[in-house]
Amino acid sequence: MMAAWGRFVYRRRLLVLGLSLLVAALSVAAFLGGGNLNDNQYFDFESGRANQLIGQQLPGGVQFTLLMASPNLTYDDPKFQAAAEAAIAPLKADSADIADIETPYLVPNADAAAQALAATQISNDSHAIVVTVQMRGTAVSAGDKYDDIRSMVHSDTLKIQATGDLAVIGAYNDYSKTDLAKSDVFSAPSAGILLLLVFGTLVACLLCLGVGGLAVLGGLGGVYTLAHFTDISSYAVNICALVGLGVAIDYSLFMASRFREELARGLSVEKALENTMAHAGRAIFFSGLTVAIGLAGLLFYRGIFLPSLGLAGAVVVVFAVLYALTFLPAVLALLGHRVNWLSLPRLWRPKPGAERRGFWSRVARFVMKRPVTVLIPAAALLIMAGTPFPHLHLISNDVQQLPATSEVRLADTTIRNDFPNQGSSTMVVILNFSQGKPTDAQNVATSRIENQRLSALKPHVVRVESYIDILNIYPDPTKMPATVQKVMNQITGSSIALFNVVTDLDSQSTGATDLLTSIRSIDKVDGATAQVTGTTAFNVDFVGFIIDHTPAAIIFVMAVTFVVLTFLLRSLILPIKAVLMNLLSLSAAFGAMVWAIQDGHLSGVLGFDAAPIDPTLPPIMFCLVFGLSMDYEVFLLSRMQESYRRNADNARAVADGLQASGRLVTGAAAIMVAVFASFALAAQEVVIKAVGVGLATAILVDATLVRALVVPALMRLLGDVNWWCPRWLKRIIPEPAPEPVP
Repeated sequence: MMAAWGRFVYRRRLLVLGLSLLVAALSVAAFLGGGNLNDNQYFDFESGRANQLIGQQLPGGVQFTLLMASPNLTYDDPKFQAAAEAAIAPLKADSADIADIETPYLVPNADAAAQALAATQISNDSHAIVVTVQMRGTAVSAGDKYDDIRSMVHSDTLKIQATGDLAVIGAYNDYSKTDLAKSDVFSAPSAGILLLLVFGTLVACLLCLGVGGLAVLGGLGGVYTLAHFTDISSYAVNICALVGLGVAIDYSLFMASRFREELARGLSVEKALENTMAHAGRAIFFSGLTVAIGLAGLLFYRGIFLPSLGLAGAVVVVFAVLYALTFLPAVLALLGHRVNWLSLPRLWRPKPGAERRGFWSRVARFVMKRPVTVLIPAAALLIMAGTPFPHLHLISNDVQQLPATSEVRLADTTIRNDFPNQGSSTMVVILNFSQGKPTDAQNVATSRIENQRLSALKPHVVRVESYIDILNIYPDPTKMPATVQKVMNQITGSSIALFNVVTDLDSQSTGATDLLTSIRSIDKVDGATAQVTGTTAFNVDFVGFIIDHTPAAIIFVMAVTFVVLTFLLRSLILPIKAVLMNLLSLSAAFGAMVWAIQDGHLSGVLGFDAAPIDPTLPPIMFCLVFGLSMDYEVFLLSRMQESYRRNADNARAVADGLQASGRLVTGAAAIMVAVFASFALAAQEVVIKAVGVGLATAILVDATLVRALVVPALMRLLGDVNWWCPRWLKRIIPEPAPEPVP
């Protein structure tokens, strides 16, 4: 089939080229007219559902905090107050977007509750205040408007910083965009230099970079189109750039190199393209399938944002394969022998197509003469590389994982350290009453019991704040002062009431987790259902969600990859070996991620503070590494398969396959490592740095220890068993097309 497609592309090269460029133009249009990316998404676990309920019924569910400070003025100085009022005046005028603004400046004769709240908004040294801004609409709509709202607040007298939920999400979105731009500055030139060294010709180098750029553009167009129909995380853009550039360059590198190899054998341009498509094109198609399957594992995490990353990765891989099988062969057909134009001095590069027993062949034969001696230390080294992984510590992404210089993180740290009661950890218990309002007599009685139960969880419960405190002072809700009614409306809705359990425990500590378990031990009370949210609850729920959904994702990825490789290689043994080899690469990647990020051994080099691993990173790493590592396995084993079909000699097949693909795999791996390392170096977010470190490690290990040592050793030990396949299965799986002759 691929050989026939190669003939068609050659004969209709202008048509194919025109259609592929039309797809690129449509991608540009989709990118420019796409929907909005957002990270304000629903989380399908208890604390996530509780947050959604709060957002639906309470006006303060969507908010951010402004920190206003002066080194010289105190908050009660008229100049300070005037500057603060002037700064928030544009927000007060925007009644369409702003629901309420809370400042410590009270109306005369304010009640005791209002005074107590205001006291928490003034710093211990009186030189700073916090202002809470409540926005209208959902988290998504408010998040879309946050940057514009924030830009309205400024002052020449006061230093103003923003933090809080909307500010944190906005910061992550902004860093995601700037990280992508900074990474491209490093990755594209690095990839270009390495391609030039591998190919030795400027034309072929530019051609590969062009395919990479088109693939990323196509992926971005697809992602922004999907954003019209579903929630897509801002991290999808980074996934498109990471995966698209690396995979597309890989595919174009193998395609263009095989084309040059066939031309060097003396084939005509048409036959060279036909042969290239029959072998390299077939391998690229199956490689794209394996990478897409790996990314499809993220679809098993429905209920959080990971499926959007899986969709983004799958889309960009589709475009990488599409352009590698259409645009690239069409241009190669037009160029012919001119693909070798603008050559550099040959240096170490072997002459394309020359029959040789080169470096990689000698490596393979060296390994196969002593397979056990090579296999045991190599495998041991890979296993040792993964030893940091068992002490993995997972904590959901929060403000502390933003750069230390981020306005949002600086403001959060100041508020926690310098304001009364702000450093306390709070668990929010929501009673959702089955009938009536929270202020109905029966529901009030139920709430009093819950209030007492929560208060009794000593010694770490400092206090419990709820509407019961207000009802103790104002038993008749209809006679509450306006300021008290305002507070009441922020903690009670049409069917819910909030109980803020303030503790002296760190939100991420074991003690906080134990307290959460105690609170949740009674999740139902008479006439109501209890749900718990807050930092501790969200982290516990998030980690539990990831752990619960991971086994199904792993089984799916491994099983479907096995089936695809069976169809490619017509063997049952090689797919099993390929899956096991990928697990070794994964072990090293996970170990490197924990060692570098959590333990902080690369914090100085990469410029970040050591931090626990975000719960989403292990599944992201598994799906990406499994797919990308299989990429090289496909190219290596497909070349071995070609030799084995010609000679029926396993040892020769291993040597020929490694010789034919070793230099390209090394070059492709170097390009991928450069791309991923650039993300680790240039990104400001710890999450992106962790992905870059893990992927760079996995690809480096995969292309050296695994492909050059472990694979040849195992292939030699297994011998002809490598190629075993039941007869009934051989009848089902079509044979690869025979090699075309000149």
